[in-house]
Amino acid sequence: MHQTYTTRRNAGNSFARNHNTVRHTKRSLGSISQIVIVSMLTLIFGLIYVAESTKATSFDYEISKVEDEITEMNAKKDDLAVEKARLNSVATAKNSTVAAAMEDATVTGYVAD
Repeated sequence: MHQTYTTRRNAGNSFARNHNTVRHTKRSLGSISQIVIVSMLTLIFGLIYVAESTKATSFDYEISKVEDEITEMNAKKDDLAVEKARLNSVATAKNSTVAAAMEDATVTGYVAD
């Protein structure tokens, strides 16, 4: 470290009687301290980045789960539409005049060889 002496009153006479002499020491961080500070900042920013990317991934999983539920509900809706059409056709066939004029089917016998 390099120490410099300066006076507060007169810059010309550095050691005169009744002059205040002040010692200034240049302060700086060492290379190890600078490396530690930079690595800590890098670590902190890295942890923040990982935390935010994990949060985004969890939102992606939730969206995927909701989309799967929507797909399942649409499949159930299609199945129910087919069932409704089948039941409507059976009810229409029972109430038609052609179906009322038909006879019930009966088993008359079997042919044996």
